[in-house]
Formats: sequence, structure tokens, C-alpha cells
Amino acid sequence: MAKYILSLILLIVSVFLSFKHGWDTFNYRKNPETFKLLNELGIRQSLIPFFGILTITIGVLLLIPKTFFSGNLLSALSIVLIMALALRAGNYKMVFVEIPFLALPLVMIWLKYPIKN
Repeated sequence: MAKYILSLILLIVSVFLSFKHGWDTFNYRKNPETFKLLNELGIRQSLIPFFGILTITIGVLLLIPKTFFSGNLLSALSIVLIMALALRAGNYKMVFVEIPFLALPLVMIWLKYPIKN
């Protein structure tokens, strides 16, 4: 029962974060800090909408039981990409901040989808 509750809470948090980050990525012009951070990572302005679409897609994939694993895998890969870009830019603080977010999809894969038919 505790595993089910933990898995459900992590799923809700992960989906919320995916949608929030996707929405924030689309609205980067309203938030100059986000735009500065994306430029620091070396992400060109033409690629920013792609990352927004990817992030929202990950949130949708997490909600569907058959694509739960794929959504978590894409989430982990996108976080590793952000960590690699931060390392290249010399932003080690961001790398350490991203470690718990990398653990989130991996733990969710281990716990499995919380709602079984």
C-alpha cells in the first residue's frame, strides 16, 4: 500500500513538473532568467520550442500506463542532456541540482505504474 501511495505521489509530481517546465519553456520571453539559462547552456532560440514540446509530451506519456516506461526514460535522458550541457558550460551547481530530478524517473520505473487495471 505504501509503495502504491509513493508511486502515485511521484507520478503526480512528475507530471506536474513536466507540464510546468514545458509551459515555462514556451513562455521563456516573459522570464528573462529562463532565456539567460537556456543561452548559457548553448540552446539556440530556434530549439527552445522543441524542448517545450518534448517536456509536455513526457508528461502525457507518464499518464498512459503503456507508455509510462517510455515517458520516464525520455525524462531521464532529457535530464542527462541538461546535465551534460551544464557541464560543458561549466555550471557545476546546476549539475548537482539536477541529480534528485534524475533519480525521480528512475525510482518511478522501479516502483512501476501506480494504477493497475
